[in-house]
Formats: sequence, C-alpha cells, structure tokens
Amino acid sequence: MTHVKTGLDRLLADPFHILKGRRVGLVANHTCIAGDGRYGWLHFQEHDEIELAKLLAPEHGLYGVAQDMESVDSSVDPGTGLAIHSLYGHDEASLRPSAELFADLDTVVFDIQDIGSRYYTFIYTMAFCMEACKKAGVRMVVCDRPNPINGHQVEGNCVSDGFQSFVGQYPILNRHGMTAGELACLFNEHFEIGCDLGVVHMEGWHRDMWYDETGLPWMAPSPNMPTVSTATVYPGMCLLEATQLSEGRGTTLPFEQCGAPGIDAYRLAERLNRKNLPGVQFLPRYFKPGFQKHQGEVCAGVFLQVTHRERFKPLITGIAILRAISQEFPEVFAWRDKPYEFITDIPAIDLLYGNAELRERLLGADLSLLDIEQSWEPDTQAFLPLRREYLMY
Repeated sequence: MTHVKTGLDRLLADPFHILKGRRVGLVANHTCIAGDGRYGWLHFQEHDEIELAKLLAPEHGLYGVAQDMESVDSSVDPGTGLAIHSLYGHDEASLRPSAELFADLDTVVFDIQDIGSRYYTFIYTMAFCMEACKKAGVRMVVCDRPNPINGHQVEGNCVSDGFQSFVGQYPILNRHGMTAGELACLFNEHFEIGCDLGVVHMEGWHRDMWYDETGLPWMAPSPNMPTVSTATVYPGMCLLEATQLSEGRGTTLPFEQCGAPGIDAYRLAERLNRKNLPGVQFLPRYFKPGFQKHQGEVCAGVFLQVTHRERFKPLITGIAILRAISQEFPEVFAWRDKPYEFITDIPAIDLLYGNAELRERLLGADLSLLDIEQSWEPDTQAFLPLRREYLMY
C-alpha cells in the first residue's frame, strides 16, 4: 500500500525552514496527527525555536466533541496548557477570527482533515483565517491532506450570489475534487483574499486515491463522519439536514441511512432501485436515533449500499431520495424550519444546494433526474478550467 506523507509530516521534517523564531498560532482539531500518531501541536510545542502561542479550533472543537451546529466556548487545552480560541461560537460573527486575534503572531498554521464536500465547514474556517491574516499582516501556512473521496471526480452546481453561507461561501461544486491546500490557493488568488499564503504539499498522493488507499489512519473529522464510507455519500446525503427526515444522526451509520416514522421502507427502496442509479443499491432499513431528529422513535427508510464507488454519484442520489420521499410520502416530508448555521432568512436547503431551484422546482414531477444533472452543466464547465489552474497533484 502507498504511504502518503502529509503536509504536517513534511513540515515537521524541517520545521525551522518555515517556523524558526516564529510565534505561531495553530488552527487544528484532532485530525492534526503526525506520522508517529501524536498531535501536531505537541510537536510544535517541543521545538525550542518555535513558540506555539495559541490554538484555534473549528466547528466541533479541538477534540471533535461537539455535535453539528453546537456552539463551542473558548477554553484551555489540558495537554499543552495553551488557550483554545473557538472559531465556532454562539453567533455568525464568531466564525470569523478578528485581525486582533492574530496581531501577536508571526505565522498561522492550518492543519485539519477535510472530506471533499462544499458543505463541510472547515474549508471556510480556513478561508476566514486567511482573511484575518491578510488584515493582520501575518503569514498563513496550510498543511495539505488528502481529499478522502479522491481528487478527480466532481459533481454538482455552484453557489449562486445571495446564497453564500458557512456551508457554501464560494461558488465551487458540491463535490469539488480538490484538497484543502488547492482550495486555499483558489480562495486566495481567484477569490482575492490576497494573504501571504504558503502550502506544504503532500508526498505520494495522487488524484485517484481514496483515503483508505493512502496508508494513513482514518480519524473521524467530526462526530458524524466516522468512516470513509460516510464521506463517500455525504455530498448528497447532507441535503437531508435541510429536511425533517433523519439523516441517520444518532445512529452508528449517519448519512448512510435515512428515513422517518411513517415511511414504507420496502416501497421506498423498490422505487429508488427502479431508478438504476449508478454504483448504489437501496436496502429497506429501520433504525432508532439516539439523539437529534426522531430521537427514540423507530424510523423506516433506506440504507445506501454503495456497490461501485467510482461510478456512484452522491449528489444526484441524495436528490433522488428527497424526490422519492416527498412524492411517495408527502405527509412525512417537510423542509427544516429552524435556523441553519446562524442564518434565519434563507431556507437551509437553499443554502446547501446553493440556490432556491431544488426547493421550488426540481423536486416536482416535471423534471427528470437527468434534467437535474444537465442543469449543472454550465456551472461544471465554468468551474473545471478554473479548478485546473490550482491543482497541485
């Protein structure tokens, strides 16, 4: 098996080249693991000529304890005694670090494992830190890590103007096929953040790799991303967060199963299997969430058995599930009516999809799944050449 060397490990092999004599802030969570299995911040703290001054943690906190959209307070790290500054607090303003927070630093290092989907918030924490670095005149260094669902497959549409949020800050595809380091360069140059940016590349990673082919241990980036299989379905199944349906949170198979009380699981599975969607079969499923939506209730729905992950299209699959349930079980289906990522005036589904079309039109019977896929073509064709300019591997 190939053994990929992450950006962190390459940085730690020669830290003084970038960090000697520097006062450093580290934006990280528990996925900031070095090749020896230890947290990166412990390595930084051990170097006499590097001053690790503060830790900054994204959604879910430094150790990935908090659930989705759960506010995290700033605290002190028990392992190092350093202050942990939360970048996911109690309001939308807390998502953007101030220039003052970085004013006493020389360098900000970012090392967090992404999962390859536009909705995942860590890449926007990275972008907002880049903005603060620009204002503070501080250098930003991104330690690159693999895109766990490979770096060549893409799918979806781009976020439209007026629908930017913490699950879609920039007009990139739902499944973008890029690494965090590549996205950092795209954000910095094309979207004109303009900070002093450095990216520490990986060694040994190539674009057709899935995470379980890298030789790296999987560390769940967030509480409901336990496996590579979860990440595989997430670019489509995250859309269920915008409904009253359970996306499997509160079970051991989040996003791989979904449903709600009142659904006929066998009828739903049969309808979906008739669509012959590539790389997936649907199994009737019953489950009882231990927390969040439908807590303690038996839900009926489907399990996504991915049979060929190279052929599988997660986004159109997620939309097919939304359409099937909304049409077959309209009495069960409803959109989320609570705030989403601190936004109250735009429906969650519009934020996730990037515009209002899915909610207003695409779930109707007048358009086929093929029509929906074809509607993405202009965005895809515009994004691909832009994306190509920033690929590093």
